[in-house]
Amino acid sequence: MDSFTFNKIAGAVLSALLVIFGGGTLIGELYPDGKGKDFKEIQIVEVAAVEEAPKAEAAPAEAAPIAQLLASASVETGENAFKRCSACHSVNKGGANGIGPNLYGVVGRPLGAVEGFSYSGALKEKGGAWDYEALNGFLLNPKGWAPGTKMAFGGIRRDDERAAVIAYLRSLADEPQPLPTQ
Repeated sequence: MDSFTFNKIAGAVLSALLVIFGGGTLIGELYPDGKGKDFKEIQIVEVAAVEEAPKAEAAPAEAAPIAQLLASASVETGENAFKRCSACHSVNKGGANGIGPNLYGVVGRPLGAVEGFSYSGALKEKGGAWDYEALNGFLLNPKGWAPGTKMAFGGIRRDDERAAVIAYLRSLADEPQPLPTQ
């Protein structure tokens, strides 16, 4: 083995050790007393949503009528689309809040009503309930529907996907709310 190969191997080993021990030191500096490991102790910080690049067609200014959309919405498609939401929201009956509130039984529930979750002033002041129209508007554009909301998600632009997610959320209840009739 020539010296150049030896130097590359030694450099790789030293770099790996630097990452391993440097990372441990950095984590020790960020959490000196071991806190931060319990999910409930993480502080929620409002983060500006990253805007997606404009698509070929412009996003609708208003949500399409939800009664028409729900008539053909698939709960299974909504469950699949909801997977990205599960990073912040749980949907188990009696489940814990995450970064966002638990969404079991959300359809028909008053805004800001989950015990133990700290809602933004925007949702507390909005009032009302999470009916189909409210969910449709919020999921289309959370920051536009409730300016000042803590939810950093940019929204679901596709009508069929948004309706499927609402249909899935409707199914997560002991007694699902009746579908709108128009």
